[in-house]
Amino acid sequence: MNDKPKRIKRPISGWVVLDKPFNMTSTQAVGKVRWLFSAAKAGHAGTLDPLATGILPIALGEATKAVPQVQDGTKIYRFAIKWGSATTTDDAEGEVVASSDVRPDRAALEAVLPQFVGTIMQRPPIFSALKIDGERAYDLARAGEVVDLQPRPIDIDAIELIEHGSETSTLEVTCGKGTYVRSLARDIGEVLGTRGHVSLLHRAAVGPFHDQDALTIDQLEALSLEQRDALLKPVAAGFSDLPEIRLDPQQAAAVRHGNAVLLTGAGSPVSLDECWVSFKGEVLATGWVEFGQFKCRRVFN
Repeated sequence: MNDKPKRIKRPISGWVVLDKPFNMTSTQAVGKVRWLFSAAKAGHAGTLDPLATGILPIALGEATKAVPQVQDGTKIYRFAIKWGSATTTDDAEGEVVASSDVRPDRAALEAVLPQFVGTIMQRPPIFSALKIDGERAYDLARAGEVVDLQPRPIDIDAIELIEHGSETSTLEVTCGKGTYVRSLARDIGEVLGTRGHVSLLHRAAVGPFHDQDALTIDQLEALSLEQRDALLKPVAAGFSDLPEIRLDPQQAAAVRHGNAVLLTGAGSPVSLDECWVSFKGEVLATGWVEFGQFKCRRVFN
């Protein structure tokens, strides 16, 4: 008989900016952090491949309502391209399916990078979580079925060569939602007349969260529950890239019930596509402003 007391789950809210370790899935990382904080509810803002490391924003409690805003934010990746081979997964996990003896020099690589800046069309890797007729692409690929994913537009703000070697080059890319770095490495190789795949991938930023904000699982495990709580970032941290509107008590009461409110006072916005409202520093809701009225999209407790 197990007499061990049942762990009580707490209604705690906030952000844990995790430095996800190598060879751990995003789901496993969320489960571990949820357990460490005894949190009743948890989720993550943007999946990282098991072989990738870096920023995985984990939302606890009410912060899970802010996941879409963070997930849509700008991302920064540092990655290494291993020259000379293409793989089934476009990373080091897959089987080699094509090879080349061509090794690009620094000048050639720097010359093609501008082609990959701006809004470009990108074909996702066949081993991805995208759905085809309700099935995940990676499930179909593993089953041996032919996976045909059509190119789709993505936004790349910048791409820079950090280090170049004869066999491997390291780059940094700043990009929008939906960008597959594995596809980027594959396509850069093909444009250079060779083959390439991602041999190392680190996410350095997601929306408002960066490497300098990150905590490792080892660091969290070494702390008491109270010390972990003290390191939580507030729910509002997920909205630092969005305009904030501060409400008065009457407006706040209306928004708590999901009602629209007329914004008054000098400088009040007339129109905003996306924003959030607060009262005494606490997040009340996300939404938009239309004809001087704030309208709720998601209300926070």
